[in-house]
Amino acid sequence: MPIYSGIETRLLDGDLVQFEVEMRGARNAADVEDYAECAAAQYALIRGYGFARHLRTTAYEEGGLWRGDAVYTISAALPRGLKTIDAEVATLACAENGIPMV
Repeated sequence: MPIYSGIETRLLDGDLVQFEVEMRGARNAADVEDYAECAAAQYALIRGYGFARHLRTTAYEEGGLWRGDAVYTISAALPRGLKTIDAEVATLACAENGIPMV
């Protein structure tokens, strides 16, 4: 069972945001990526935006502690690109799956 240890958020530029997440009990890097995506979706809503676009995520495990470093852009309109997130839909899915957000 995953234990979510925390989210650190940094605004890099106007719409460019970095999320550093930590957790234990992840099955693989995809669990860490999901945690970061939930943080990005909630952050977008908090800032009054409806969408996010995933740019990159680096995830690694050390001694049972998984860490992820993810970067997203946030926007009011659906951004171009393949890895776009509808923040409202994503936050509902995160809540249903028990994944905490910002």
